[in-house]
Amino acid sequence: TDMKDGIERVKQLQPKKFNFLSNPDKEIVDGFLAHEVKDLVPFSVLGDKDAVDKDGKPVMQTIDVSALIPVLTGAIKEAIAKIETLEAEVKALKG
Repeated sequence: TDMKDGIERVKQLQPKKFNFLSNPDKEIVDGFLAHEVKDLVPFSVLGDKDAVDKDGKPVMQTIDVSALIPVLTGAIKEAIAKIETLEAEVKALKG
């Protein structure tokens, strides 16, 4: 079926700026927090929030950002349709 909720899902994504603790340079990157994305695009996230291995060390979640592309594309298509409708309405009002 066609996606109808792309814009709503994109509006709920919360991009962040952060650094990875494992990066000694503490370089700031753009990204998402996996546990926040999991609610919106569950199959894009691997792992569980706050998971630890048998030694008690954190097992970090990962995001397959390519899985976000269909949601982003759906949102863009929905936005384009709204823009085209508004353009047609403006044209009709000006005519």
